[in-house]
Order: sequence, then structure tokens, then C-alpha cells
Amino acid sequence: MAVFKTALINEVEKLSKKKKAWVAVILSLAVIVVGQLVILAVRSGFGLRGVGSGEFPLLVLSLVVNTILPLFAALVAIDSFSGESAQNTLRITLTRPVSRFKVFTAKIGAIALFLLGALVLLFVFSVLAGLLFNASSLTWSDFFRLVLSFLVSLLPLVVLALGIVLLTNVARSGITVFFLAILAFLLLKVLGLVFSGYADLLPTAQLDWYNLWLADVFPVAAVVRQFLLMLGYGVMFFVAGFYLFDQKEL
Repeated sequence: MAVFKTALINEVEKLSKKKKAWVAVILSLAVIVVGQLVILAVRSGFGLRGVGSGEFPLLVLSLVVNTILPLFAALVAIDSFSGESAQNTLRITLTRPVSRFKVFTAKIGAIALFLLGALVLLFVFSVLAGLLFNASSLTWSDFFRLVLSFLVSLLPLVVLALGIVLLTNVARSGITVFFLAILAFLLLKVLGLVFSGYADLLPTAQLDWYNLWLADVFPVAAVVRQFLLMLGYGVMFFVAGFYLFDQKEL
């Protein structure tokens, strides 16, 4: 356990020094600023109420989990695997007295912590932005619903990241992996629209999982079904990704 903890801390430190990680955070926060400016413009220009402080964070969440966070999850995953492999830093990591499984798991853990940190920052700043412009509309019930929505959004993002990690161990080039990930993401989105009856079975459809948790009548069966689907995808992506990572010659 101590070895894994050290490996995880090492991966988190490396990730914190990557410019892409900070760009992801800055762009995510920019979404909040632009969103509030648009709402203010609509409110003042057309006399509309806009959205309340309890609704604005959900608008931000809906946007970033379907665009910015998957994009930067791909970039971070590519940097952690293909990038380090190309720079020969991964070979140095594997010369240390730590198994490949622990290195692989530590990298996955660091990516998950990055996504969690991004969601926490988005939650804090989107709630503050909502309160700044419409403080009276946020209730404690809304607050806890927002906390829940942001937290449960972590799981589908991690599953998506695991799929991208699998791609990084299939193709050696980071650029190839990036375009394959973008292509696969768009293809799955299109398939979800064309075959809407089967859209819930696709990994990209799980990104809106948090909507189930906001229903007035909690849909237990739907939540459990979606969770089991994500768990199945996650296990398959993890096992296949680790197998290729373990077999890779550096």
C-alpha cells in the first residue's frame, strides 16, 4: 500500500506540473464567466429572468461534462501514457521497485483525482457565480442536489478516461490517440441520436447520468442499470488497458 501511495503521489505531482491540466481548469472557469455574461445580456436586453443560482451550475455541468472535461481527460490520459512513453520517462518510472499494475493504477488514480478536482472547482465557482447574481433563489435543497449532481458525474468521466487509456496502449502516437478518441466520441454521440432507443447502452450517454439523480421520484432501477453498465465498461477498459500496458516493451 505504501508503494502504491508513493506512486500515486508521484503521478499527481507530475500531473500538476502539466500545462494541459491547468488550461483545462482555466477554460472550465471561463465557461462560468461567459455563461453568466450571456445570461446577464439576455436578462437586460430582453427583460427575461434568466436562470436562478440553483439552475446555473447545472447548465455549466451539462456543458462541461459533454465537451471540455472529456477533451481534457483525453489530453491528460495521453500525456500520462503516450506522452511519457515518447519522452522515455515511463521507462524510468518502471525501473523503480514498483509493479506495472501499481504504476498503471496510480496513473488512473491521478487522472480520476484531476477530474474530481476540476468538478469541485466548477461546483464552487458556478455556485458562487449564481449566488453573486441571484442569491435569493438558492435553497439548501438545491445546494445538496447540486453537490450530488457534481459528485456522481465523476464516475462516467472516469469510465470515459479508462476508454481513452485503452486507446493510448493500442496506438503509440499521442496525436493518433487524440484523433481516434475525438472520432470515437463523436461517432458514439451520432449513434446515440440515430439509434435513440439504444442510446443508454453507449458510454457517452452515461455523461448525463446526474439527471437521473435529480428526478422528483428517484428512478432506482434506471440508476442501478446505468451504474452496472458503467461498471462493466470500466472493468473491461481497465483490464484490457492494463493487459496491453503490461505487455508493452519500452
